[in-house]
Amino acid sequence: MTGFLLRRLGGAVFVLLSLTVVLYAVFYVAPGDVAQIACGPRCSPAQVAQVTEQLRLDDPVYTQYWHFLQGIVAGRDFSTGTGVEHCSAPCLGVSYQSDQQVMRLILTKLPVTGSLVIGAFALWILLGVGTGVLSAWRRGTITERVLTWLTLAGTATPVFIIGLLLIIIFCSTLQWLPSPAYVPFTENPEQWAWGLLLPWVSLALIESAKYARLTRSSMLETLAEDHVRTFRAYGVSERAVIGRHALRGALAPVIALSALDFGSMFGGAVLTESLFGIPGIGRELVHAVKVVDLPVVVGMVLVTGFFVVLANAVADMLYALADRRVVLS
Repeated sequence: MTGFLLRRLGGAVFVLLSLTVVLYAVFYVAPGDVAQIACGPRCSPAQVAQVTEQLRLDDPVYTQYWHFLQGIVAGRDFSTGTGVEHCSAPCLGVSYQSDQQVMRLILTKLPVTGSLVIGAFALWILLGVGTGVLSAWRRGTITERVLTWLTLAGTATPVFIIGLLLIIIFCSTLQWLPSPAYVPFTENPEQWAWGLLLPWVSLALIESAKYARLTRSSMLETLAEDHVRTFRAYGVSERAVIGRHALRGALAPVIALSALDFGSMFGGAVLTESLFGIPGIGRELVHAVKVVDLPVVVGMVLVTGFFVVLANAVADMLYALADRRVVLS
């Protein structure tokens, strides 16, 4: 088990290092005159030259990348024109627009997106896996047909359609819920939950549809295996066969998909955050792209990649716990 975890940890570090190379090449090398982008379209040649000196863009590309990587690991100093500002590790640079350290900006948005993703993730796992198990258990019945139709409809419906419908029905027409708004959990836990309820449900309804379909297909494959037929032949109850044996074998693809979705959702919940006015990472990323704020874009994409890699590392450990044969692979 220790060797398995070390191999996975080494792979995760390699993936993150490769991601930094790709991001730096795409956003800092390919665009052309980074100093002009950082300074703005109305800057004079003298101002562009000053920005070039401050950002040390005259250095070779490999030296610039080394400084970028060094900032992530150990921090670095930035020239502000009138002095020097230290950016502590992990340093992802300084915003061109606000002169704020990118990591500080991300940390202010991370609890918002984290609240959205974690709550929605819990809902879509419970709803998706539960629906998939029930659909496989009731195969050939009217229950399975209804659930299959609902999951297909959920997969085909965009999240902004469901979000708008929920707002119209529950906030405007019935007035059962307040308008969605983010309130920090530390200020008021009750308002925090009520304010995020509709975004949670919107994301959960969309995401749970594919989990239901995946769980159903995996359950049907597992239920057809020899060991399951043996349990049934020995008189084990159907609930025990489903809950203790078949479900455990069917969870492997669900774990893999959930790891990818959970990590990517930290930067991919753009539509949901924009629709419900949630000031999270996705919404900030869209703004940074509009104003060509390269350090913020790179930092947020890198943080999203970190969560994807972290989620996959956790998924690998769950594989090993669920199936000891994975450790030997």
